[in-house]
Amino acid sequence: MGVDTATLVRRGLAPAAVLLALAVLASLALGAGDVTPARAFAVLAGAGDPDATFTVGMLRWPRTLVAVAVGAALGVAGSLLQAVARNPLAEPGLLGVSAGASFAVVVAVAAGAAAATVGPWVAVAGAAGGCALAVAAARLRRAGDDPVRLVLAGAAVSGLLGAVTAALLLIDQRTLDEVRFWTVGSVAGRDLAAVGAALPVMLAGLLLAALVARPLATLTLGDDVALGLGQRPARTRVAAVAAVALLVGGATAAAGPIAFVGLVVPFAARALVGPELRRVLGVSVLLGPVVVLVADVLSRLLVRPYEMPLGVITALLGAPVLVAVVRSARLPRL
Repeated sequence: MGVDTATLVRRGLAPAAVLLALAVLASLALGAGDVTPARAFAVLAGAGDPDATFTVGMLRWPRTLVAVAVGAALGVAGSLLQAVARNPLAEPGLLGVSAGASFAVVVAVAAGAAAATVGPWVAVAGAAGGCALAVAAARLRRAGDDPVRLVLAGAAVSGLLGAVTAALLLIDQRTLDEVRFWTVGSVAGRDLAAVGAALPVMLAGLLLAALVARPLATLTLGDDVALGLGQRPARTRVAAVAAVALLVGGATAAAGPIAFVGLVVPFAARALVGPELRRVLGVSVLLGPVVVLVADVLSRLLVRPYEMPLGVITALLGAPVLVAVVRSARLPRL
């Protein structure tokens, strides 16, 4: 094992794996109901009572699996998007990607489809469209390379798409009833069969991310150097954005729009293993589920016996990270 690989495992993969294991146990053991951690661990040991067995096996275990899949997808998507934009503020929720996916799903439901039958490819198309609109809006002012202006353009696109989405929900009661719970962003009560339809899309996005990681990392040296090394920068960026659309579209189809995960995860991954993209992506696969699981557990515990929306918790976790990056003396170029 080389020194670099050993350092990656010691500083990044091993701590992230331990955190993920602890987060999974917390997700199975803690909840808003009356099943205590002791009763939950008894179920895991094969000796639980019927009520605890139902709660852990039928309620907590499915939402834990959904959180792991969605967290991995959003964490990798955020890392890719920041690398493509060379912008530490780039995040699916801030650049119109999540808003585009949500808008596409709501439009499909308003057109007559049932929310349960809307395919993940609708969300993928919306995610790609939202990202394209944000980048185009930034480049209208020749501000595509300015981190703050790009985020402002993304916020404007997200606000516009969010407003249109809200208008559709207000004027169409059937659509509101269909997607009311989904638009909050949550991993609770998700049907594993429906989530299973989005899983191949997220896996395809992860595969494409792995394939594009090396050439995308080369682009950090500059387009001229990348061309000299035989890379095609434009094609690489298109492939990376396609991977982001697959990941965010699949995650949004599975759990609704969940913001700030794609900002927090790359920030934490770079703190552990440095800025090298392939290392960041490897750690993000593990840290993404940790962030979503921790947020989901907090959503169950903060207002017991009720639950807070998961999107509210991820915003509370992500907002300080956003402020820290913006207030830093020098925004790093990725």
